Amino acid sequence: MLQYRYKRMVLIRVRACGVNPVDTYIRTGTHVEKPSLPYTPGSNVAGLVESVAEDVTAVKVGERVFTTSTVSGAYAEFSVATEESVHKLPDALDFHQGAAIGTPYFTAYRALVHKAHVKPGDTVLVHGASGGVGVAACQLSRALGLKVLGTAGTAEGMRLVAGNGAHLTFNHREKDYVGKIMEATGGKGVDVIVEMLSNVNLHKDLQMLALGGRVVVVGCRGSVEINPRDAMTKETSIIGVFLPFSTPVRTVPKRTTLTSSSSSHEAVLLNKEPRQNNIRKLTHTHTVLTRVTFTDGRRSQHS
Repeated sequence: MLQYRYKRMVLIRVRACGVNPVDTYIRTGTHVEKPSLPYTPGSNVAGLVESVAEDVTAVKVGERVFTTSTVSGAYAEFSVATEESVHKLPDALDFHQGAAIGTPYFTAYRALVHKAHVKPGDTVLVHGASGGVGVAACQLSRALGLKVLGTAGTAEGMRLVAGNGAHLTFNHREKDYVGKIMEATGGKGVDVIVEMLSNVNLHKDLQMLALGGRVVVVGCRGSVEINPRDAMTKETSIIGVFLPFSTPVRTVPKRTTLTSSSSSHEAVLLNKEPRQNNIRKLTHTHTVLTRVTFTDGRRSQHS
């Protein structure tokens, strides 16, 4: 039993851990967070509950769980996390898949639902869709009833994006891809852009937004120059997304709370709330959840 001084803490025997870009930025010292040493990296683990503090009620010893953050780090045999960061792992998912949920899927959910306030019928562009958050954003967008456009830098990446929910894919290494996206929207532009590399793409994003559109910035590796007039003339918005600022219970439109995100993800993954093109089944991969069956009969491929 964890000692009383560690209130609301859960000790997890780690069976798999997720490696996210933010972990590499912290290790290289380029992230805003610069932890003191000694330091164990990582936020996402999946495993079995080894022990809980006396005041923990959400999970029990022996249960399969995954985390959205940890107190002690993830790259270890055991990890300590607060109760609010520990979620039950659905039986349909293995530990490798569970370790890939935390940061990618909760970030995508926060970007789309909490920040962009998407609604069925919106057109979303996932700008850099072949990574962990990108794949999650494509899957969730499709499940939420959005028209999904995704970009990648290789043919293999574009196939991965298409297999995970994108209706249309584009190669962001091509010089004219912005024009192709605008053509695909009939010149209107997209309602929401989930941006993974804003220091390279933000000025292009503002040109591709529809009237009242939103860019949600998930990733950035430096500064960028933009023309504010591109935002003024269509009354568009640039919105930052930083998962650690999420609170355990946060009221958003339609009274959705971050605490409900775990059950929302489970509903999508297990098809408890059938919707058009909902995610039905996911199979094993170490980095992202990449097998999805849509109502039109298409099935994605493993990454």
